[in-house]
Amino acid sequence: MSHGDTIPLHPSSQSDIDEIENLIYDSVQSSQATVLPARPPSPPRASIPVSSSPFINSNIPPPSYQKATVSAPSKQPVPAVLPVSSADFSTPSGGDARQGISSDAFGSPANTLTEPVWDTVKRDLSRIVNNLKLVVFPNPYREDPGKALRDWDLWGPFFFIVFLGLALSWSASVKKSEVFAVAFAMLAAGAVILTLNVLLLGGHIIFFQSLSLLGYCLFPLDVGALICLLKDNVILKVIVVSVTLAWSSWAAYPFMSAAVNPRRKALALYPVFLMYVSVGFLIIAID
Repeated sequence: MSHGDTIPLHPSSQSDIDEIENLIYDSVQSSQATVLPARPPSPPRASIPVSSSPFINSNIPPPSYQKATVSAPSKQPVPAVLPVSSADFSTPSGGDARQGISSDAFGSPANTLTEPVWDTVKRDLSRIVNNLKLVVFPNPYREDPGKALRDWDLWGPFFFIVFLGLALSWSASVKKSEVFAVAFAMLAAGAVILTLNVLLLGGHIIFFQSLSLLGYCLFPLDVGALICLLKDNVILKVIVVSVTLAWSSWAAYPFMSAAVNPRRKALALYPVFLMYVSVGFLIIAID
């Protein structure tokens, strides 16, 4: 078959081609008949004047701003705060005012774990001196045991018992260690027995507070034992021991009598007086 030869189409194919040509012709005719309206022109835009120099005034007036008026808040008077001192909590101003808890009373103690040793020693010595003044020497708080020994300690009584035992042992010419052991055991055991006696009589007193009280009341006998150690005279010993014995009994009387029922006062005071008499007899008898 040469290039110029043609092949006749099938009748169905020829009809399809004619139909396609008719559709194309109809679409062209319809597009020419319906003309879409032209788009309306856009409105003219406002032109912004541009000046080559920034110092030339523009013709456009600056916009006006209205400052909003805000009413200032009304100032209310602030109540004055009165200064509060630490004395307001520790010292009451009147009879009905509540007493504050001082640092040396029943309040929680300060942290003493990190303080120097010398500060601890000074604080303990100051407490011993204060308790000694409240118990032994005349003061307005002797008639109130709760105020006199509310900050009790055992260092002072321990020191007075040891000192009295040492003074008696130094006075003895022989068996000094045995004298010290007997004196120390008698004073320590006697204080415990006297405290138990007060508690069994229905006394309202703390156990260690009673031990502290009985130990501080030994201070006059310590002074008497020291004087008798320096001056070896029987008459002087009797006079000194009598005075110091009366002083120790006078110091212990208000505390022990206030702790028990008034009807049992003699049962509580007699053993105390008996122990101090025994100590005085040791001071006179030891040569």
